[in-house]
Amino acid sequence: MLVDSHCHLDRLKLDKFDGGLDDVLDLARSRGVGKFLCVGISLENVDRVVELAGKYDDVVCSVGVHPLDVDSGLAGVDELLAMAQRPNVVALGETGLDYYYSTETREIQQQSFIAHLQAAGRARLPVIVHTRDAREDTLALIREHGDSDHAGVLHCFTESWDMARAALDLNYYISLSGIVTFKNAEELRDVARKLPLERLLVETDSPYLAPIPYRGKPNIPAYVREVAEFIAELRGMPFEQLAEITTENFYRLFPRAA
Repeated sequence: MLVDSHCHLDRLKLDKFDGGLDDVLDLARSRGVGKFLCVGISLENVDRVVELAGKYDDVVCSVGVHPLDVDSGLAGVDELLAMAQRPNVVALGETGLDYYYSTETREIQQQSFIAHLQAAGRARLPVIVHTRDAREDTLALIREHGDSDHAGVLHCFTESWDMARAALDLNYYISLSGIVTFKNAEELRDVARKLPLERLLVETDSPYLAPIPYRGKPNIPAYVREVAEFIAELRGMPFEQLAEITTENFYRLFPRAA
């Protein structure tokens, strides 16, 4: 069984699926995907991700404010703690820092990230972290404000091995998406080869970043199989073994999902 450890089910393009989201999930299930983590990105979609997780037995969700959505509204520690009590919520985030697309909101991104880290520690929940062009600040804030006993995951990882190693030292997991299959992603493939298997997760980040051979098309949770198969081949191990290990890792990191 596989897990899509990070997808945005509320943002999928469903026009090619007569049965809508039901068909999308059924296709993924037919390819061995047994659990989906639907990730929240703003205060505006909290209700929707919680609703989807309540509708399907194999869907769970997270709630939080993405660093590129901080302009749409912030959540303080108390509000995040209240959100964490919603049904089927297994993590806070995605949160983090993105200086690639937005430098003018740097300070407010940091404030939001700190609130998520502090709330997660109090709620004893993992944090789903988005980081881009913010390596030093991301690690520094995790060190200062995070809870290593209830750490989290650097999702859709695209950074260096040095950053991955530093995150591993902070008890974080690393999640790889379809980007690892891209032709220009050799540095990331090096990370994929070196990662300890017990800290590896796989994801789609759908509807974004479809893996080869679907690059340029809308991504869907079924394609997490391509990600897992690619990494298994990269590491010279059976796909079934990698699927089993990454699924075990998912439930270890997100015990509420069990």
